Amino acid sequence: MNKAFFISGGAGRVLCSIPALEAYAETHDDFTIVAEGWGEFFACSKILRDKAFPVFHKNLFEEHLKDKEIITPEPYRLNAYFNQKCNLIQAFDMIINELDEIPKSKKINIELNKQEQISGHNIVNEVRTNLKKDKVIVFQPFGSTIKVEGKFIFDASGRSFELTNVYSIIEELKKNYGIIIMSQVPIPGWENLGIAMPQNVGLTQWAGIINAADYFLGCDSVGQHIAHALNKSTTVVIGSTYPENISYPNEKSFTIIDNAKDRRKYSPIRMTFDECCDRNNEDLMVLSDTTIKQIAKSIKDKVGVSKTNNETLKLNGTSGSNGSNGIQPAVMPGMNFNGFQKSKTNSKKKPIEQLLELNDIKS
Repeated sequence: MNKAFFISGGAGRVLCSIPALEAYAETHDDFTIVAEGWGEFFACSKILRDKAFPVFHKNLFEEHLKDKEIITPEPYRLNAYFNQKCNLIQAFDMIINELDEIPKSKKINIELNKQEQISGHNIVNEVRTNLKKDKVIVFQPFGSTIKVEGKFIFDASGRSFELTNVYSIIEELKKNYGIIIMSQVPIPGWENLGIAMPQNVGLTQWAGIINAADYFLGCDSVGQHIAHALNKSTTVVIGSTYPENISYPNEKSFTIIDNAKDRRKYSPIRMTFDECCDRNNEDLMVLSDTTIKQIAKSIKDKVGVSKTNNETLKLNGTSGSNGSNGIQPAVMPGMNFNGFQKSKTNSKKKPIEQLLELNDIKS
């Protein structure tokens, strides 16, 4: 019987399912993909775009599912995965293509259309111009497990960067790079940090931005998978999850900074709920100043640093009211390029006190 594959979970999982499904398409023609979310990534696959449908597609059941065996691949329930013997791409490959042995990790193939490429180029070039840095980094500080409660931004799962560290990383990197923040959760006071934070940007548009940027910095989230698909030099900082599972430690373009080595406990999500694991792991993304310096060094080692002058940027202009070089900054909607306001940190304070201070909450 022909099959229909229901792909669920976050955007990173969707991307990691693509190589296995493309391999399946080499020997099977009549199959269907149902994207329970983030189906736009299947549209980026020339092989799969005509096979994939959103859950709400009209007459999906009658026309594409009724005569098929329904398969819901779940890599988190694969023994080789939760024992750190394979990554997400390999796990999907084993389940979808019914493999007994762990295969070589396949390449994620996505194609960006002209609009996505041009939009990404223009946004990155805008940042280079306005921030006067010829090298631009896309920084994704938060994963899908980030939460906002009142004035607090936190990730109890230990996957996202801590907000206090985000400010410190920005302060360190902005010396040499233009920074574009990839986040649906606004960083408090971002307008005063001298960074770009585009709003209302879809994931394929973000792929265009990452494609045009010089470097990607992120955590356990979709951005690193996009960077991997686009062969972009990348630094990934890992906390509660295992690099062997969710990232690409064997890729030359990837630098993995494991902030929790030998301290994490595997959280068996999509199988059981283990509060003890989560409590153990929640602080595993708290970074030291030494680790922040290590992040900056990993980027410098790969792409060098910006030369902060207009000659480097190939900008021309005459002096006038718009500035010494006569350039009119054309700020795009959702971006703000104000001066940097140094974050207030105090290592002697408790984390809750730091969060309150960073969010300007008055007691």
